[in-house]
Amino acid sequence: MDYTYENNAKNQGFTLICGIDEAGRGPLAGDVYAAAVILPASCTINGLNDSKKLSEKRREALFDVIREKAVDYAIATATAQEIDEINILQATFLAMRRAVDSLRIKPDFALVDGNRMPPLPCDAQTIVKGDSLSPSIAAASILAKVARDRYMTEMARKYPQYQFEKHKGYPTALHRELVLKYGPSEIHRKTFLKKLLG
Repeated sequence: MDYTYENNAKNQGFTLICGIDEAGRGPLAGDVYAAAVILPASCTINGLNDSKKLSEKRREALFDVIREKAVDYAIATATAQEIDEINILQATFLAMRRAVDSLRIKPDFALVDGNRMPPLPCDAQTIVKGDSLSPSIAAASILAKVARDRYMTEMARKYPQYQFEKHKGYPTALHRELVLKYGPSEIHRKTFLKKLLG
């Protein structure tokens, strides 16, 4: 992974480039998270990678390093209710836009993981598998994933019967079984449960 995409943007005259990624599109419960990160030019963070390829312990360690080294970063969410109202794609876009809007230092270019472009206040480029190709996106993927996992661990204390600490809201066999047993909680995405609950 190198700064090819960031450098290409700089060669076009952009100066503040942020990486954007999300976490939690697939779960049956909880908010969807997004992060926006502006890293210093050619900043080296050892072990930076797509958050899904890292152990929980490694992600937790990198979370602090990224926050320390970043020029600026922001983490934002869209709620389960918003997901039900506007659908998961639009809610993901909303969380991404909120993350960018929350940056104190405003980027003039964004690199976005995936192939769908959210409405952003700056020029941007989408990159498929961007979290494995761009350090800025990889950093955003780690911040979003760790923040969401911590939130789901908190929700596990509030709704212990669903054992969120084990599956983080993803549709595992255990999670589906517990939803059938106890019914949905306030943080379940009702539109995601239609098939399961009939």
